[in-house]
Amino acid sequence: MDQSLSPAAAAQHPITPPPELVEKWVAEIWHEGTPVQVSASDIHIATQAARWGADQELEACCKLLELSDSNAREFLTAARRPKPPSLKERALQAWVAVEAGTDDQAAMAVIRRALEALDD
Repeated sequence: MDQSLSPAAAAQHPITPPPELVEKWVAEIWHEGTPVQVSASDIHIATQAARWGADQELEACCKLLELSDSNAREFLTAARRPKPPSLKERALQAWVAVEAGTDDQAAMAVIRRALEALDD
């Protein structure tokens, strides 16, 4: 049951190096430790590299866990690369906030979008 992480799944996971670390890496490579201006492409490449490395480690862990439990891959991947909440889940969370008495316009907008998505 080999389910490699798809590009879409990789793009959703929360691995993002902090700007200070990207700046340090760029300075070490190109400017021998002197302060630098980090470009958007520097950030993009560093983020993609960090995510690739994290995905390789996750894949290795999943393969090891499969030796003992066939459901381990799905469990570990779901825990470490969670999907963003659906519109329904966000609307239910917003409804709880509204019921609690908050006058949150963002919550109302989420509820409205969820209602508009329903079939008539």
